[in-house]
Amino acid sequence: MAEAATNARPQREAKKRAAAAICELQTATKKKRVVLGDLTNVSNAVAAPEQRVSKIQKQEKVKVEKTTPLEATPESTDDRTDPQLCIPYASDILEYLRSLEMDFRKRPLPDYIQKIQRDVNSSMRSVLVDWLVEVAEEYKLVSDTLYLCIAYIDRFLSLNALSRQRLQLLGVAAMLVASKYEEIKPPEIEDFCYITDNTYSKEEVVTMEADILKALKFELGGPTVKTFLRRFSRVGQEGVDASDLHFEFLSCYLAELSLLDYNCVKFLPSMVAASVIFLARFILRPKTHPWNSGLHQLTRYKSADLKECVQNVHDLYLSRKGGSLQAVREKYKQHKFKCVATTPSPPEIPLSYFEYSGTDS
Repeated sequence: MAEAATNARPQREAKKRAAAAICELQTATKKKRVVLGDLTNVSNAVAAPEQRVSKIQKQEKVKVEKTTPLEATPESTDDRTDPQLCIPYASDILEYLRSLEMDFRKRPLPDYIQKIQRDVNSSMRSVLVDWLVEVAEEYKLVSDTLYLCIAYIDRFLSLNALSRQRLQLLGVAAMLVASKYEEIKPPEIEDFCYITDNTYSKEEVVTMEADILKALKFELGGPTVKTFLRRFSRVGQEGVDASDLHFEFLSCYLAELSLLDYNCVKFLPSMVAASVIFLARFILRPKTHPWNSGLHQLTRYKSADLKECVQNVHDLYLSRKGGSLQAVREKYKQHKFKCVATTPSPPEIPLSYFEYSGTDS
């Protein structure tokens, strides 16, 4: 009996040490709060587009663990070895994705700000999206979660008028729904309350979550810009004097910039993805025509079809609009993303680049 008691004592002490270590780890990895500025003070976007309409404030700064190169790598690899791209069925899959993106039930109205919203303008939407980019980065969410979140927001606002005081609530609830759909381990509801500086209660977030699901009729899937970008990226990299990783990061940066612009809502995800490939190739090789027959055959877009979308994203890249929104820019200035946000670009795209017929090599 004495011997058994002696053996049990070290085991109890070991358990205490383990519990203390777990508690210390949880404390060390506590998330910091990334607060969105007051949207109620945002002025009309038309009146003062160059002014910063809101400011993201970081409180309770803590040391964040350095991201490993593996975490920074885009979710695409060599097409031949990536089982998710299903190369033998690629053409059928792409055809199906194109049919899905045309489904009106999963498309936002291209002019919902003008037709549906009375208290929310495009500038407020941009501020919200910029903040959500930082929230997604803070919680290390995959990029698909961010794209789905923005899609849910646009679709919801196409159906329901919302006050500006509840716009941030819509944002975190949409991110919660997207996280549950896409993440292996999504953040808890309390995390989203915390990230808003407890502006909204858990009950309010849950109620908004239910409102989103009912408004979208639980139609949560569907292709995004990221979906098509994975399919187009490999062909887009051919002939570019840059590493595959640099090209992919630059494409991801341009695609996330497009999320900020309300004017890009009217474009199909496949068109935005094709425009991103066009612009990435132009930035890296400005003296060479960025479009070719391979890209035309894959994307089914002529360069002339992409003109408006490409110019919109190019203006964002050069900070001609949305220059006060810094979350995406700061994200891609990091070394783990090859500092692609600092890549120089010519101020204008030659109009001759939009005259490609799609038949030349």
